Amino acid sequence: MNFKSFLIVKMSRDSQLKDRWEELVKKLSSRFTDGDPMDLDGIIYLIGVQELGQYHRVYKKDEKVNLMHIAICKLLEPYGYYEFEFFDEEGWPHYIVKETLPPLKAGEQSILMKEAVVNYFVERAFIL
Repeated sequence: MNFKSFLIVKMSRDSQLKDRWEELVKKLSSRFTDGDPMDLDGIIYLIGVQELGQYHRVYKKDEKVNLMHIAICKLLEPYGYYEFEFFDEEGWPHYIVKETLPPLKAGEQSILMKEAVVNYFVERAFIL
């Protein structure tokens, strides 16, 4: 593949990611924030709650951090960075690090996480 073809594929992929991200934010925001746009952290938190499966409870501050960690592990598992290990006695999933994330700039980190979030919701047929 030549460089021009690479750029066309990348721009198409970036455009699709942008469109899917916007669709996802719109759908989640209408369900959880009365239309106020959700940010990436809020969506990651929701994924953590989804993965834990304990929907109707109030979480302490440290548990909210742990929920986000669960979500990040789940989101990056398909990329080979984490692997599910076990559920503890309280039902919390635990992951092991398979590969250390490479150093990423803030923008690169955001794109990786948005791509992983979009893939998560596409796999669950929440968005197309």
